[in-house]
Amino acid sequence: MPVHWTISHPQRLVVAVAKDPVTVADIEQYFAGVTADGGMAYRKIFEITQTPLAISEDNLQALGQRVMFYAQHGQIGPLAIVAASDESYAQALIFAKAAVAKRPLQIFRELHAARQWLDAQPTPS
Repeated sequence: MPVHWTISHPQRLVVAVAKDPVTVADIEQYFAGVTADGGMAYRKIFEITQTPLAISEDNLQALGQRVMFYAQHGQIGPLAIVAASDESYAQALIFAKAAVAKRPLQIFRELHAARQWLDAQPTPS
């Protein structure tokens, strides 16, 4: 499984790491798993520093539309995307522009900075 995640219910935090090439189906599986485990409203870190994303711009925009759907049907939490390479950063920007929702979203080059920012965000109720 190219996307691995853990959910901390006490911290109301989801940490996901993508490794190996990632497909739209992998991201959709992540969305479904986090939703099923009751973590969609939690703060999230999604790290894509170790993966060559195999997702086209159109598919990134479609995934952004999926996030907007989740936002319309329930609360979604703040998201920190960690994208170290220029390519992953560019893909994260495409996704961020398509995933317009009422929640904070930032893209970072380093995990430490992402975690600091995320820890400063209000913990969802």
